[in-house]
Amino acid sequence: MHPQLDKNRFDTCEKLMDALEECHRQEFVKQLLGSCNFEKDQLSNCLHYTRVHDSHERIRQSREKKKKFEEKLKRNEEELYGKDGYLKKVIELEQKAKKL
Repeated sequence: MHPQLDKNRFDTCEKLMDALEECHRQEFVKQLLGSCNFEKDQLSNCLHYTRVHDSHERIRQSREKKKKFEEKLKRNEEELYGKDGYLKKVIELEQKAKKL
């Protein structure tokens, strides 16, 4: 079973979708005998490849976005506390000294 055939989403598989639709316009008996199985299998493979490829692309973009966000956080922390968080360490030491 293939997902909803959206030609905008699966534009790389458009020719295979058209071939399967054309095959389904043939006589019903030929469909029952499996004359459209080749087109259906090819379309299923194309849809699977496209879906997996899109998924990998979204994961890659998400990782890049996360990396940029973490770099920005690190830059902001360095601006606030100095290189290697020196000022933060000093503040923590002073707070420990006050507690004792």
